[in-house]
Amino acid sequence: MKIQILDLAKADLIEGHHFYENREAGLGDYFLDNLYLDIDSLAIFGGLHSKPYRHFHRALSKRFPFAIYYTVENAVVKVRAIVDCRRKPSWIRKHLRGA
Repeated sequence: MKIQILDLAKADLIEGHHFYENREAGLGDYFLDNLYLDIDSLAIFGGLHSKPYRHFHRALSKRFPFAIYYTVENAVVKVRAIVDCRRKPSWIRKHLRGA
């Protein structure tokens, strides 16, 4: 399957990068490297994850407390949002409404 990262998810990645880079130099890049590996795995495993909210599948990152919310449409995995799992569930639901 092909993978498409939508604008909201791109903004989420940038926000996560800034958060971790402010913690320690280089950690933001490590965050992005790991999240992109998790996203790339969706080319094989896309559609196999549960749907905890509406029509969004949720894949959990292997190294960071982040969830990748995506849909599968016409053999394309559309990454809609990448959310810090430490956020309040109400914030996550509101964020996903914009996805």
